Amino acid sequence: MSEAELIFTALAELSTRQIAKTSNARGMKENKVAGKKGGKTAKQARLVYEKNTGQKVITCENFLLSADRKKLKNK
Repeated sequence: MSEAELIFTALAELSTRQIAKTSNARGMKENKVAGKKGGKTAKQARLVYEKNTGQKVITCENFLLSADRKKLKNK
């Protein structure tokens, strides 16, 4: 993962935790709502970042090795 991917993933996780805490979420249904809101927050921030910088956040620099990527492309 790139540095930007890690940062926006951390933003999504932090946002989700804070939303769940603020709304006193209990159980799967309430935490699912918090998760959706946290993800939406990070997505909006990512889109603004990409628009302002002209750079994409999502890259192919992930944990997959080259051989694994080739296998995925061939499927």
